[in-house]
Amino acid sequence: MYCGLQNRVLLCVLLCFLFLTGCSSPAEKKHSASNSTTSAGKQSARAVGDNTTNIQKPEYGGRIILGSIGDITNMIPMLSSDAGSHEVASHIYVSPLKYDKDLNIVPYAAESFEVLDEGKKIRITMRKDVMWEDGVPLTAEDVEFTYKLYIDPNTPTAYAQDYLLVKKFTLIDKYTFEATYEKPLARILLSWMLDILPKHLLEGKDISNSPLSEKPIGAGPFKFKQWDRGEKVVLEASDTYFLGRPYLDEIVYRVIPDISTMFLELKSGNIDMMTLTPQQYLYQTNSEFFKENFAKYRYLSFGYSFMGFNFRNQLFKDARVRKAISYAIDKEGLVKGVLFGQGKPTVGPYKPGTWAYNTKIEDYGYHPEKALELLKEAGWTKNKNGVLERDGIPFMFTILTNQGNEERIKTATIIQSQLKDIGIQVTIRTVEWAAFLKEFLNKGRFDALILGWNILQDPDISMVWHSSQAEEGGLNFIKYINPELDKWLEVGRNTLDMNVRKKAYDRVQEILHTDQPYCFLFVSYSLPIISKRFKGIEPAPAGITHNLDRWWVPKSQRRYEVAN
Repeated sequence: MYCGLQNRVLLCVLLCFLFLTGCSSPAEKKHSASNSTTSAGKQSARAVGDNTTNIQKPEYGGRIILGSIGDITNMIPMLSSDAGSHEVASHIYVSPLKYDKDLNIVPYAAESFEVLDEGKKIRITMRKDVMWEDGVPLTAEDVEFTYKLYIDPNTPTAYAQDYLLVKKFTLIDKYTFEATYEKPLARILLSWMLDILPKHLLEGKDISNSPLSEKPIGAGPFKFKQWDRGEKVVLEASDTYFLGRPYLDEIVYRVIPDISTMFLELKSGNIDMMTLTPQQYLYQTNSEFFKENFAKYRYLSFGYSFMGFNFRNQLFKDARVRKAISYAIDKEGLVKGVLFGQGKPTVGPYKPGTWAYNTKIEDYGYHPEKALELLKEAGWTKNKNGVLERDGIPFMFTILTNQGNEERIKTATIIQSQLKDIGIQVTIRTVEWAAFLKEFLNKGRFDALILGWNILQDPDISMVWHSSQAEEGGLNFIKYINPELDKWLEVGRNTLDMNVRKKAYDRVQEILHTDQPYCFLFVSYSLPIISKRFKGIEPAPAGITHNLDRWWVPKSQRRYEVAN
């Protein structure tokens, strides 16, 4: 959540769900990776000035302060779609299953799990030593309650899809449950990485108006302490966490909307971790001061940036227009000009190098002349002022993106200039992150937008692209509907055969490439920087912060003590 920990960290945070990212990110938590590729597209972060190996004995105490470009929106995970809220929630709640540091799915609050009936049933037995922070035991009844909240039509969640596929949910005993499906579900394990909510506090209540959305009660390594909207979120170590109390007393997320100000706060010692911009990484952190006091990391993130078109806007209903815009955007130039080379152009929703990525798809490339040909076919011609128009109406629209994200604002500015070159007039509007989500994205009040998605480990992207998700509150907020795409998404989701899944997702990428509902822009490198005062950092495919509860700071190096 610290400008980047929020973003791509969340990729890590819950690889089972997709999250919108509000800024560039430092790490992916349960979804993070790094620079040198290992197997199956996994990565581990490469550190510059690393300080991760030590033989000192860990000490309890102290706090870490993380810089975040935007505030959270809600601390009940099923009610939020932004990465920052899920990042905070991941420290408060627990799930039956989780990713380990190598992105293998393992039991967490569960004792064991078993997939049965060729992928149509899962049986999970929960641990008996997990307690809610108020002392009440966490049981399979809490999991059942959470599952029922997801499928309740009165719950305003974008993540119900997996749980609506459950044909039967059965409580075997107090700590064991089974979920049975009509068809095999490829994401069956990912589905049960859901954050469990407390039945004894929420049963019979309106979850949309629950005080737990602002003051949550969980069973995780940290518990909620304070939320000053627009300023900070504070979590404190839980003494009742079943895997042992974290070493740090507190995690503080400081909201600093301007990335340059955040960098100054890092340099002054007022925050301990943030995600650097490419310029900061390459040119502003190479002094002896930074080498002595900070460790930098670099890895290709699990998130991609895109420009999405609102299909309710008549301008974008014609695929020729969307393709023309893609031809008119120089992605290589964006990587060089915006990312200073710290990224790669992308052609679709999957990370290059992963098994689902379709290597046969070629980028449209930068061809303004082809853009003009397509626009002419679609009825757009230049007037005497060089502006494209059709039936006397000029081609003009607004690109919306979130305030404080320099990467996206620079991207929008370059796109604005390149589209002007072919006769399209573009204005740019930036909005604070929480308002961006609530007042604009969720209400469909945009022409086009520049955003980022964290990419799942599993290639099922139905939550973003299936037509069923184009309803109000769904993650298909551009309202793109394509029956053939629906078909192949369902094929990929309802089989365990990897060859069939590969064929399905290759076709998914072909459809998206041909139709261009998004102009897929680039995958950037995540560039987190962390104070060397912190020990126990263990870079892994799951990201820099996968073991944040095991980080610690020697008493002699603490800048802040937490009063008991």
